[in-house]
Amino acid sequence: MKTPVFTGSSVAIVTPFQNGKVDYKKLGELIDFQISAGTAAITINGTTGECSTMTLEESRATIDFCVKHVNNRCKVVAGAGSNDTQSALFLAQSAEKSGADALMMVTPYYNKTTQAGLVKHFTFLADRVNIPIIIYNVPARTGMTVAAETYIELAKHPNINGAKEASGDFSLISSTLATCGESFHFWSGNDEDIVPLMSIGGKGVISVLANVVPDVVANMIKHCLDGDFKRGAELQLKYFDLIKNLFIEVSPIPVKTALNLMNMDVGELRMPLCDMSSDNLEKLKTAMNAVGLIK
Repeated sequence: MKTPVFTGSSVAIVTPFQNGKVDYKKLGELIDFQISAGTAAITINGTTGECSTMTLEESRATIDFCVKHVNNRCKVVAGAGSNDTQSALFLAQSAEKSGADALMMVTPYYNKTTQAGLVKHFTFLADRVNIPIIIYNVPARTGMTVAAETYIELAKHPNINGAKEASGDFSLISSTLATCGESFHFWSGNDEDIVPLMSIGGKGVISVLANVVPDVVANMIKHCLDGDFKRGAELQLKYFDLIKNLFIEVSPIPVKTALNLMNMDVGELRMPLCDMSSDNLEKLKTAMNAVGLIK
């Protein structure tokens, strides 16, 4: 049995950029906004944080800042994955030195690997850090998925706490939980799957939606943890159109656009990401207006 890294809502927080540099003042404001709304963990330098465009020094400095600014008010989960095992180890050990509570590590992308390679990759990393690892399974981004048998094998390692699951494969999740129980935990990696995953034992979400409505996502999870899936589902469905439109273009393009529309001033995207098309922007505005985020 393992204690989950966190239970509740974690925001996959955006990284605010101004004039090509990380805007740390704004990042601090975003962190405070999240904590005040009931967010249980800040996931820094994930996909939504545009980690793939950041230098190693920016990555380390951003995690350092986040840990210090949070100051134990909630958990900090540091994105530290790579398709190169040695690079992932460097990022993981650096995040551990910064004081992160846990690591989020994506499956290898582009070069990918076999299921045996996944076991070797994550075991190698888990053997060399002293904080928990959350595996990130996101086939739409990486071109590969984790098999239930692989999760079951990795669950044996004391430092592998569970997975952020964005495959949408509930058979995979159920098969793993049926075998592993409380030795392996799942967090939803898809905002549209929060309540369904919670209903079979999920511990929460690592959320894009929480960037714009952190209180809503925190309440959705709380209802589910209290066993009130009906109220959780009501929130899930109320915000479903917004969830869909936050992925109308490659994330985090829509969510950063939404935050700027809310006057949160999170700055620009880094190339190759670019501004939304005018048609999609109007769809996003309509979805935001429907739930009162903008007029």
